[in-house]
Amino acid sequence: MAVMDAAFDPAYGEAWTRRQVEDALLVGNTQYRLIAATGQPPLDHEAAAGFFLSRTGFEEEELLLLGVAPQYRRLGLGRRLLDWLAHDARERGADRLLLEMRQGNPAEHLYRGFGFASIGLRPNYYRAPSGGRIDAITFAWPANS
Repeated sequence: MAVMDAAFDPAYGEAWTRRQVEDALLVGNTQYRLIAATGQPPLDHEAAAGFFLSRTGFEEEELLLLGVAPQYRRLGLGRRLLDWLAHDARERGADRLLLEMRQGNPAEHLYRGFGFASIGLRPNYYRAPSGGRIDAITFAWPANS
């Protein structure tokens, strides 16, 4: 939760609460992974530097959240988390990954660099700090799926 609080801009309300995360994990088709600053799973004494939370569906996996604490960005941790997600999802039988993010999210370069491609748009899906609305972009990986 410390990474969640640090990684997501509170102006957009994208971070989940502890209760939302707990509820998602209780469903049974939701998975997570933590990563330390070393790029490996954290040892008992290490703090997490990043995480992902995903949900398994029929032949696809949805990335619900991916966050890296600001002081650990640009070290390849986000890419490493996506590598783990793709591997884990394939092991669970997923043929593709899906994610949805607000238009203008700086993480878009990470997802596009990994090979995600835009497959749809949800107009006015997210709230903007100004009170207006922002479109959501749906992405898929591999890009040809």
